[in-house]
Formats: sequence, C-alpha cells, structure tokens
Amino acid sequence: MPDQSILHTSFRLGSLELANRIVMAPLTRNRATPDTLAPNDLIAKYYRQRASAGLIITEATQISQQGQGYLNTPGIYSSEQVEGWKKVTQAVHAEGGKIYLQLWHVGRVSHVSLQPNGGAPVAPSAILAKTKTYLTQGFAEVSAPRALEAAEIPGIVQDYFNAAQNAKLAGFDGVEVHGANGYLIDQFLRDGSNHRTDSYGGSIENRIRFALEVTKAVLRVWEPSRVGFRISPASAANDMKDSDPQALFAQLVKALDGLGIGYVHVNEAPASDGSVFDFAALRRHFRQAWIANFNYNAERASEAINAGRADLIAFGKPFISNPDLPRRFELGAALTTPDQATFYGGTEKGYTDYPTV
Repeated sequence: MPDQSILHTSFRLGSLELANRIVMAPLTRNRATPDTLAPNDLIAKYYRQRASAGLIITEATQISQQGQGYLNTPGIYSSEQVEGWKKVTQAVHAEGGKIYLQLWHVGRVSHVSLQPNGGAPVAPSAILAKTKTYLTQGFAEVSAPRALEAAEIPGIVQDYFNAAQNAKLAGFDGVEVHGANGYLIDQFLRDGSNHRTDSYGGSIENRIRFALEVTKAVLRVWEPSRVGFRISPASAANDMKDSDPQALFAQLVKALDGLGIGYVHVNEAPASDGSVFDFAALRRHFRQAWIANFNYNAERASEAINAGRADLIAFGKPFISNPDLPRRFELGAALTTPDQATFYGGTEKGYTDYPTV
C-alpha cells in the first residue's frame, strides 16, 4: 500500500497554515432557517464536528435572493445571515479549524417560487436547463430562464463584492468563487449555455469575462491567497456542455493564475460522452495550490499528492457520515456509509448524529 502520511502533513496556503491536506468539499444540505436563510446552531454544530479537516469549504451560499436555486440553502446577503455564519466560524475556529465560504449564484438552475417577486431565473441566454431543483414538495423541474441584459451584469458582480465583504464580517478565513457544476459562472463559460453576441459571448475571451470580473471584485475585499475558484471542466452536471472544454478551461486557469489567487479547486467528474479531459495539462497552467476532488479515497489521494497532480484533496460524501475523516484515514479505520435519504433538508438525523471513531 502506498505511503499515506503525505495526507497528514501540514500545508501552507498563502498566509494560512493548514493542519493537513484533507479538505472538506462544499456539500449542499438544505438546513438553513427557513424564514431568514441564516445558518443556525445545528449548522454550527455540523461544521464544528468536521473542523479537523485541513480546510473546510462551506456549502454553496447564495450571494443574493436571485442567486438562490434550492429550498433552505443559506445566504450571505443579510445581517441575519452574517450573524448566523459568525456562529459557524467561531465554532470551527474554537476547534482549531480553517473555513472558507463558497460564493454562489445558481443562474438558471432555479424556480420561480424562489426568485424575487416570482420572476424568471436569470442566465446568460434564455435556454432551459434539463435539470431539477429541490423545493418544498421535493425535486422539481427548474423554471425557464430569461437572458440577462448587459446592463444587469455589473449589479451581479456588485452582489459578489458585497457577499465577499459579508464573508469577511462573518469571520471566514477566505472565500471560494463557485464557477462549477452548471451554475451562473459556468453558464457564462460554456458555449452550450452561452449564446450571447455581446462582449460576454462568442469567443473564449468573452465567455470567461464574467468569471474574471467576479474574481476581481472579490479580490477588492480579500488578499489573493485567501481566494479560491472552483471549476468542473468535463462535468455535464445541470445540463452543461462545451465544444472545446480543454481550450476554454486552459485559458480561464491561465487568467486566474495571472490574478494570483490562492488555489483552483477542480471537480474531476468525467465527461458523460466518453471524451477524455486532460486534468494534468490544466494543472500546469497554475502556480499556486491545486485542490482535486471526485471520488477520492485515502490511497488515491495520497498517490495524487505524491505524484504532484494535486496539493490538497477535497472529500465530499465521506465527510457527511465521517465527521472525523482525517482521524479515520490516519488509523485506517472503516468509514461509515452515509444515509442518502437525509442528504437534503431535515433535522439532526443524518446530519450531526454520525459517530466518531
């Protein structure tokens, strides 16, 4: 068996010292307080339990009401939400942990019942996604979106700036821009969802413009080393496709490298059409930290780090049911299987009641 000790070594992420190379990936759990969409004591307990991760990246958190796409996901645009997140950061820091907030706008992956005044979700182009969202009645088809006017885009960039400021007020160690999984930034990136003919559509240079404007806005609040960016170059999640993802994401990653951000976080989900994406080639375009994520176990994670394909590895589902995942990896202990019926919404069952070793 390969040496797995590398997973448990400390790592310098900019000015932060991470205790290990095990990252808790963002996991939507739909347990924010319904009326305010603020984190509550239960959410604070959940993150406290998982504070032994070298770095926690929170569940995706909408930057505005317009950015919400699912029932009871938390926001970062109101004072109540900031106060709720303070409980979370204080709980994690009390255990010696580090935590980043993931900034999110779902774009077209939403439903009129969640949008301001029951309006249509927004997107780069008015193209309906063949995907579902999670509402009071359970999973439902998303609503048809409308195309954003060019004049509206600076307002959304400002929402990201405000959210980044609120994350700092709430005590986070940094932020991650969610540019993956078929949400708004990803919708601008890919030519399957972006049919615009203005300066935000057409060429790769134009399609990455929105992602870079958002990142630059966040960098007006946070030092570069405290900002990350998540991508899912090959994934078809939420009905995504692109004619040349290798060229698109190479150009995006080069541009992010030029901005000096602290890390790129890559969801390595494979293409559904069987095409092969060269993640190693993408990694060579970026000089700072590289976080890999997708169905890793301890053995594959340590092998990837030892081979230089990643600096850190993010784990999702294993952290749901193993709050002490780093310890279990260290001991070679068996992992608890998560209860999928309790992933989205609910109480402490399947959330904060999983045992430690």
